[in-house]
Amino acid sequence: MAARIRKGDRVIVIAGRDRGKVGEVLRVLPKENRVIVRGVMLVKKHKKPSLRDPGGVVVQEAPIHVSNVAHIDPKDGRPTRIGFRILEDGRKVRYAKRSGELIDR
Repeated sequence: MAARIRKGDRVIVIAGRDRGKVGEVLRVLPKENRVIVRGVMLVKKHKKPSLRDPGGVVVQEAPIHVSNVAHIDPKDGRPTRIGFRILEDGRKVRYAKRSGELIDR
């Protein structure tokens, strides 16, 4: 299956405690069907001190299920679904179903 959401995409959270927040995808975890989004699903983690790190309470992003995020349409900034198209030169690209705008560069 082709990846509809990739690293670097701008997404909006459509469900959960961070609903409505917008961020950039930092990592995609395909085996768990989850993504890590900058500034979304922030959790506090207690880290033990080490030689390089002083430790303490660290705030970081936790994974969120891919079904709870939607891609942002590049044209109007609203949530959209993703489709795939084959261009004349044979490349397979993603496009926003709302506006028809190409997402892949």
